[in-house]
Amino acid sequence: QGQWVESGGESVQDGRSLRLSCVGSELSFNSFCVGWVRQAPGKGLEWVSTFYHHEDRTDYSDSVKGRFTISKDNAKNTLYLQMNTLNSEDTAVYYCVADAGPPPAGVVSGLLPLRRADFDYWGQGTQVTVSS
Repeated sequence: QGQWVESGGESVQDGRSLRLSCVGSELSFNSFCVGWVRQAPGKGLEWVSTFYHHEDRTDYSDSVKGRFTISKDNAKNTLYLQMNTLNSEDTAVYYCVADAGPPPAGVVSGLLPLRRADFDYWGQGTQVTVSS
């Protein structure tokens, strides 16, 4: 399925915006659910957002809903995460992820911890640091 490569992470001040990008393989973009997860320092993995290709819809965790927007450009095989009104709680390593199926409902609802095995493909991660 090829490699997934993220970019766009950097250090910014509270309230600023960033856009993350992730370039994947054509096959994955056309047939997989793609999205983003993050891991804050000293914490577990957290699901952030998914683009459900079967239903052509998106979903977000409560912690980012209304501030983050996921999108993709199929022609460029690129997934984006526009992050607005960043705060220190958003400091984390952000990973783009892909899987043939949707993420587990328990993970999306926050009832179950996210595991690496929940997604077939992972990027290498990009660091986002938000300071006040």
